Amino acid sequence: MDTIKLSIVTPNGEIFNSDVDTVTLPGKEGEFGVLAGHASLVSPLNVGVIEIEQQEKKEAIAINWGYATVNETEVNILVDGAVSITKDGNLSQNIDAAKELVNSVQDSSGSIAMVESKINSFH
Repeated sequence: MDTIKLSIVTPNGEIFNSDVDTVTLPGKEGEFGVLAGHASLVSPLNVGVIEIEQQEKKEAIAINWGYATVNETEVNILVDGAVSITKDGNLSQNIDAAKELVNSVQDSSGSIAMVESKINSFH
């Protein structure tokens, strides 16, 4: 399977930069997946979870909002706030931090339950 370069940057710096098999993003119009060779686009991102698949390994990052630019070879994501749910550290603390980040978004109450459900699936 071909890979695509994924970069995720917050105001505090880069939090992810690697080749991945696929990435699923919480777009303004709903979730969408990106594979190598994807058509070019720019999309606003809603509060949600970025799901990353990389060589049989899955990772999840909760975000509050941001933007993604996609082309055939790379995905560049700029987000205001992000918390890795599956990365090193205490999973319970990561999930609590992700829920706090998601709940800080005032205008997205409709999607909060869906996002929290996704976050809780990592317990």
